[in-house]
Amino acid sequence: MNENYNKALSVISHFDIQGECTAIKVNTQGHINTTFVSSFSHEGKTRKYTHQMINKNVFKHPDEVMSNIVKVTTHIQQKVKDLPDAEKRCLHVIPTKDGKSYFLDENGEYWRTYGFIDDVNSFDSFSSLESVRNLGKAIGIFQKQLSDFDGAELYDTIPHFHDMGMRYGQLEAALEKDPLGRAESVKKELDFLFANRERGERIWNDFASGVLPNRVTHNDTKMNNVLFDKDTDEALCVIDLDTIMPGTILFDTGDMIRTACNTGLEDEKDLSKIGFDTSVYEALIGGYLSEAEEFLTEQERNGIKESGRVITQIMAVRFLTDYIAGDVYYHIDYPEHNIVRCRTQLKLIESMDEQWDRF
Repeated sequence: MNENYNKALSVISHFDIQGECTAIKVNTQGHINTTFVSSFSHEGKTRKYTHQMINKNVFKHPDEVMSNIVKVTTHIQQKVKDLPDAEKRCLHVIPTKDGKSYFLDENGEYWRTYGFIDDVNSFDSFSSLESVRNLGKAIGIFQKQLSDFDGAELYDTIPHFHDMGMRYGQLEAALEKDPLGRAESVKKELDFLFANRERGERIWNDFASGVLPNRVTHNDTKMNNVLFDKDTDEALCVIDLDTIMPGTILFDTGDMIRTACNTGLEDEKDLSKIGFDTSVYEALIGGYLSEAEEFLTEQERNGIKESGRVITQIMAVRFLTDYIAGDVYYHIDYPEHNIVRCRTQLKLIESMDEQWDRF
């Protein structure tokens, strides 16, 4: 047995899992957390489990992350407990043998374990309008299940994550230093973003002032964070809950719109390939509202369309800030990568604005 296997086996031994471990396999799909999958044999049945080391460079307070996840999954589990496939409808945190939601190893690393959800599919992109409708429906179901949960009960694990005013403050600080002398070359982008600052700040300001309810937000509502039934393509479960926080659900509708309705890649250099697909928007929001309509306030319902523009704008600000600051936050593959990302977001906003009255 190699060192990694022994380490994995040592970690697994601290969790409350019945039976004998028969296999351990490294999972290379994730980009943030170290992950492996184990198989256990118990009373003639095989069950699998997902084990992850939480990346402390990304998540500074793993204990708070896990507290949020346990609260949210426990709430959802009560909503789906009577369904025949309840095990597939929500992540299940497996506690340690002393009842904690995580194990802290001798190196100060935090580990967690979930029950593995089998016989499901996940997709990096949608293949049809029906599949994008299913994405919208999945996020609507997730929000509906948590619509009676007070977001204020959760830790704010990334404070002011969608605070547009703060993001503009970071942009201004980067401009003041301008360590690589890049500001002059992005004057057009700066002019647009500062001209749109007030509009971009409205959703955060409405949330901060209480006009928008404080709910549970996922903050990463893209296609590959939803599990679908292998046979029926029904949306079953929203995963990757590390960024669960208090906020307005418009943060999630906005990110869903931004990622699904773009006709090109986030870092597409050829801006002629970037546009806002109104047919995708209609399918996405149609699926979403089929589940979410019943609990939305009037202010939330009226803000859905604007949320896509706002979250696109905040990403443009963040990419531009990092470009001017010298590429200190986002991983880049070439020197212009962040400004390419920024321009893609701005082109998406431009396409939205051109079609604003048609969707």
